[in-house]
Amino acid sequence: MLKSRKTKDISLYLTGATASGKSQLALELAELLEGEIVTVDSMQVYRAMDIGTDKPSREERRRVPHHLVDILELHESFDAGAFVKQARKAEKAILSQGKTPIFCGGTGLYLRAWLEGLIDIPAAPGALREKLAAMSLESLQEKLREVAPHDYERVDIQNRRRVERALEIFLLSGEESSRQKMQWSKHGSKKPFCIILQREKEVLHERIHRRVDEMFGRGLVEETRALLERGLEQNRTAMQAIGYRQVVAYLKGKGRSLAETIEEVKARTRQFAKRQRTWFRSQLPYGEELPAAEDVKKQAREIAEKYRIFRDR
Repeated sequence: MLKSRKTKDISLYLTGATASGKSQLALELAELLEGEIVTVDSMQVYRAMDIGTDKPSREERRRVPHHLVDILELHESFDAGAFVKQARKAEKAILSQGKTPIFCGGTGLYLRAWLEGLIDIPAAPGALREKLAAMSLESLQEKLREVAPHDYERVDIQNRRRVERALEIFLLSGEESSRQKMQWSKHGSKKPFCIILQREKEVLHERIHRRVDEMFGRGLVEETRALLERGLEQNRTAMQAIGYRQVVAYLKGKGRSLAETIEEVKARTRQFAKRQRTWFRSQLPYGEELPAAEDVKKQAREIAEKYRIFRDR
């Protein structure tokens, strides 16, 4: 069962793979549409996780207000349900000012939860969570592939918490989470104005490599060391973040040099971007795939005009 939610026609949704350029495009759109940005990112909610999450700079946040950035301390938990609650408050605040909410980010699960509703499954009992926590990641992956093959194909199987939650949902409901998807046509709701920004694979990889190099150049290792002192390893969600996870292994002397760590982060990010592209295509069928243009300002003007037509019809 899904708890349905009526989508606000006035909101604009912009997503895409990491390093696709959606954040810059969202800034331009916000200025054209008198908007504010609601960040759809599972890691940018945490204070002090700045470099590794490519968080918007202070200058960018002065330029356009961003919601759901730096709202939690590292020891606090966050999930799709918490995102929906916070996003609802942010959207209401933006609309109350007569402005346009622009949802922007690459955490597809959060965006889908907001647009389509949350799976109405209670938290798993402690005994079940303890049982799953005691299993190795490989065992969890194998179990998920056995009982919920569709979920196995769709979740990030390298993200332990996502695998555990998919198993929890199946074991509690007897149904795969990917089978519980709401179809817009069944509920008579107007489809959302949702853009999925795309890049050619080679171009995206080049942008990923450049971003990773910049992160390490800006001090990702030092930031990770400071986060470890603040309890990074105790936050299972935050420890799944690509970049931090690999740097933690490097700092603990687990066999990789700094150069090898940088290359691993690049490889993991490329893999993540590939999974995102596949996920958006299969899980957000109402999203319009749009190739990113080099002239960001011009593309923003074109999208803004299409959005106005969509909003006012």
